[in-house]
Amino acid sequence: MKKKEKKCPEVATCSVDYAFKRIGGKYKGRILWYLHQYNILRYGELSRTLPDITTKMLTQTLRELEADKLIDRKVYHEVPPKVEYTLTEIGNELIPFIIHLKEWGDKQLEKETQL
Repeated sequence: MKKKEKKCPEVATCSVDYAFKRIGGKYKGRILWYLHQYNILRYGELSRTLPDITTKMLTQTLRELEADKLIDRKVYHEVPPKVEYTLTEIGNELIPFIIHLKEWGDKQLEKETQL
């Protein structure tokens, strides 16, 4: 008889797990970085900044970042519709860590090109 496998709970079990659930993945860190660089970006600008992301994935990722209170979404009721995204205070707290990761990545890429 096979033993039933335990599934990982969706709830974060430690602070590192909690943090990576908020910023992990292919696009979240990049979106946070670009919002830091440009302060305010509209949906189309974000889409052009991340040419490898699909419309569905960009929408889903923005919703997750908003739900985690890392970004703000401001809707202007006009025609055509206008939506702007900015970092929240909580999102801004992550920027020093993203800068550190960027610097580490720059150093590793430089080492790889020297091989």
